[in-house]
Amino acid sequence: MRVIIIGGGWAGTAAAIAARKAGAEVCLIEKTDMLLGCGNAGGIMRNNGRFTAAEEMIALGGGELFQLIDRIALHRNVEFPGHHHATLYPVNTIEAHVRRLVLEMGIDVHCSTHICDVVCDNNQLKGVYADSGDLFEGDVFIETTGSAGPMGNCLKYGNGCCMCVLRCPAFGPRISITERCGGQDYQGERQPDMFGVFSGSCKVSKESLSAALQEELNSKGVALIPLPKEEINYDKLKIKACKQYAIKDFSENMILLDTGDAKLMTSYYPVEKLRRLPGMENARYVDPCAGSKGNSIRYLSVAYRSNAMTVDGISNLLCAGEKSGLFIGHTEAITTGTLAGHNAARLAAAKPLLTLPQTLAVGDLIAAANSAIKERHDTMERFTFSGGNYFNRMKEKQLYTTDIEAIRLRVEQAGLLGVYNEHV
Repeated sequence: MRVIIIGGGWAGTAAAIAARKAGAEVCLIEKTDMLLGCGNAGGIMRNNGRFTAAEEMIALGGGELFQLIDRIALHRNVEFPGHHHATLYPVNTIEAHVRRLVLEMGIDVHCSTHICDVVCDNNQLKGVYADSGDLFEGDVFIETTGSAGPMGNCLKYGNGCCMCVLRCPAFGPRISITERCGGQDYQGERQPDMFGVFSGSCKVSKESLSAALQEELNSKGVALIPLPKEEINYDKLKIKACKQYAIKDFSENMILLDTGDAKLMTSYYPVEKLRRLPGMENARYVDPCAGSKGNSIRYLSVAYRSNAMTVDGISNLLCAGEKSGLFIGHTEAITTGTLAGHNAARLAAAKPLLTLPQTLAVGDLIAAANSAIKERHDTMERFTFSGGNYFNRMKEKQLYTTDIEAIRLRVEQAGLLGVYNEHV
């Protein structure tokens, strides 16, 4: 069984691990020189309902990435406005740890490999071509290319190329595998008929901050700086992908989290104004480089799929991460990626596919996001375990808990304890 994964972010990496554990030969293709994509600029795990989801994944047998992050975390149980028990991981070293993990598992990794075209016949994907002319053939394919880029989309729907961690100018544009196969993607909206949303945060060099602010971040993992009244802009919350941060605290304060760099919880902020804030007189953006002007635009290429993560209309293609729905966050990417990878191996082996039950948060999120598109045609609702409408749904359905034993029992009652450890 040969599984080809296009896109090496959190979703693609999780898919590769799951498919390999299920018995497949796995090839993971990433257009840039680093795995994890936006995971190299994010850094937040286990906040709010993501704790529940992470523990469900561990009980399901898909916990490798969560356990790795727990081992190298900079801070645990961090509290910041609207969020509890967050884990913050080091964004500057996480990729090296993850790359070693996947290589040790025998996964064939191809970085700096830009996929530009496909070979598709009778609604079946045969292979994908790289710019080099190399053809990667497989039995089953998984698209985890995300939903941001290329540069033209950031110009059309945002404030131009922000020179972000995706580095489209250097490594090439994202292409849609589903559309190259003859399918049709949909786009998320921030307001009716306004497509795409801004990524929700920036990175500032921590050493460019004052000694006092660095010490606060190092000791607590979080710092809040009240903004001057004239700089408070509640309307800016509407443009962000991350609806879990669309609360007034994130307009009234500059909130920083320690992820090795200082994670600035705003889509962009003029550097001359940033440097007027106490402790930030020498602040310098690390990602995106144009953090004064804008951020990357997301949700511009999302596939229609089943709750088993198979792409509609293409018999041997699955999807995960933002390619599979209007999802927000690393945990959500790992959750969807793991299911896609496991099911890719099942599909290649002609075995029944796994659909996670809605008695589990990880199954309910996948189903709820799919229902919003296919039943309500809602392209504005975003889905994350950590906030917004979906976290409220988790609480209403009594899915949210930090009781690890209760979570394990829930998975056991579903008959799925260790399912992702099974060789298909």
